[in-house]
Amino acid sequence: MGIAAWADGEQQTRQVPLLPAYQQECAACHMAYPPAYLPAESWRRLMHTLPTHFGSDASLDTATAAAVSDWLGSHAGTYKRVREAPPENRITRTRWFIKKHDEVPAATWARPAIKSAANCSACHPQAEKGDFNEHRIRIPR
Repeated sequence: MGIAAWADGEQQTRQVPLLPAYQQECAACHMAYPPAYLPAESWRRLMHTLPTHFGSDASLDTATAAAVSDWLGSHAGTYKRVREAPPENRITRTRWFIKKHDEVPAATWARPAIKSAANCSACHPQAEKGDFNEHRIRIPR
């Protein structure tokens, strides 16, 4: 099983072989984001700052950190939409994310069932499988 990821700027998808350590370690706290959603430089920075990962200590042992870092770098986004590292290396601060979600009012992100723009699966029921199809969006009230 893999994570669907954009193969290019046309939102074509390809299956990326899932790294069990990434699923186990990263999805323990948040969705295991498709690696193509950030450029390799952003993933490298995130992996080097795990002790302060968005306010949490997400440290990994050396071998696991190396495996996850290599996997993220190998499957990182390379197409036009993600060439630039976003502010703070946040997927939600990428130009493509902002453009795709520009019609979502700020108050929507604060709803208890959503909590933040980073909680993809709140509105995209198949996000864990890499399916972000806009026709399947369900925005919680």
